[in-house]
Parts: sequence; C-alpha cells; structure tokens
Amino acid sequence: MPLRLPTEERQAGIVAAALHLARESSPALITSGDIAAQIGVTQGALFKHFPTKDAIWLAAMRWAREELLARLQSAATSAAPPPTQALAAMFRAHVEFIIAHPGVPRLIFHELQQPADSPTKREVRALLQGYRRLLLDTLAQASEQRLLGPDVDAEAAATSFIGLVQGLLMQSMLSGRVAAMRAQAERVFALYLRGLGAAA
Repeated sequence: MPLRLPTEERQAGIVAAALHLARESSPALITSGDIAAQIGVTQGALFKHFPTKDAIWLAAMRWAREELLARLQSAATSAAPPPTQALAAMFRAHVEFIIAHPGVPRLIFHELQQPADSPTKREVRALLQGYRRLLLDTLAQASEQRLLGPDVDAEAAATSFIGLVQGLLMQSMLSGRVAAMRAQAERVFALYLRGLGAAA
C-alpha cells in the first residue's frame, strides 16, 4: 500500500487484508502482525487506524453486512418478475459473494462459536436479521401472487434458503474449492423451489 493514503482508504485496505488472510485461516489464528505484513506496514502503523485487532474484525464484519445486503437487495430489485426470480437472483448473488470473499463466512463461523456477545457478533446478528427480512418480504410477494404452494411456511422457507447456501459452503470448504459452489447452486435452488410448490 502507498505510504500516504486517506484514513478511510487505509482502513479499507486493512479490512481487505484481514479478510484475505481469513480465506485460509481462522480469524483466531491471524495476528495483528500478520495483517500488518499483508499490507506492508508495521504493527504500530496498523494501530494508528484501529485500536485493537478486534476493531479490525468488527470493521470487516460491518463491511460484509453492508456489502452482502446491498448485493442481495440489488439482485432482488433487478430481477425480472415474478418474485421467484428475485429469490433465484438473491441465491446466486450470495453464492457469488462467498466465492469472491471466502474469508467472510470463516469470520461469521468464528464469531458464532464464541460464547460471549460482542460488537462483531451483533453485526453478524444484524446481517442475518436483514437477510431474513428481505427473504420474508420476497416470499410474501410470491405467496400473494399465488406462486407458492398454499401451505408454505414463510419462516421455515427463509431458514431453509439460508441453510442451503450454508450447506453448499460447507461442502466447498471441505473440498478446498469454494468456487465449486457455483456448479451445484442451480440444481440445489431448483429443488428448493419445488419444495415451495413453485415452478423452477
């Protein structure tokens, strides 16, 4: 990184470096020295922009929440009618986000394993709540247009949607090829739609 950058750009670079390192390692194992080395600065320079390593992970999770929700909303808005197409677009957008930023789910899993509450865990919670609201709104539109089966449980459908992405992610992490999610995503989503009584 250049020596002189505006604070916001420097912070963004630090967050990107932390998430890049999280592609291969648990956040618990990544040190502030690792992050500093990734961007070519000293730890002292790093802490001029973030007071602690936890503050870096908080900023990373906040970025992930804002970025993913923006992509999901954009995908839903841009999709052609009907609402089932919006669901499909959101599913693809989430898969592509994970492929581009595999360090984000590692950070989320790490935070969810911690027994104590924290600002970073609250960001994870806000992400899941925002995601769920968007899904429930879209499912409600599909139901109003009678595109889903008459007995569909919207809450369960939203949970299943997120669970499908998580399942694909876990399999891809086990194989060591996150991009493999893409090959299975369409088939898995088609099964999901059939489960809702909708046409694929």
